[in-house]
Amino acid sequence: EAAVSGPISYSVRIWRKEKIVLKIRLRRMGSKKDAFYRIVVSDSRLRPTGRFLEILGTYDPGTDPSDIRIDVGRTEEWIGKGALPSDTVKHLLAKAKSAQA
Repeated sequence: EAAVSGPISYSVRIWRKEKIVLKIRLRRMGSKKDAFYRIVVSDSRLRPTGRFLEILGTYDPGTDPSDIRIDVGRTEEWIGKGALPSDTVKHLLAKAKSAQA
């Protein structure tokens, strides 16, 4: 609020309500040429390497066959709440579901 001499003035603050879009995506971890990925829920406006809300699983493409560990129940819960999985996470989730069946 700014103080102005003379007549009384009011500062108006306009608050924008932004819709936060949550994404389920991969977060790269590990060392150079030896990467693995965490599957995390994070705000879509943040960097993929930034803050996240929850770790849902891991994906290690360096093993043969690739090691996919996902908490399918929690992932489905986040999707039910409106989180959007990336294309890669959709693919990994489908593989994890088929492996459980």
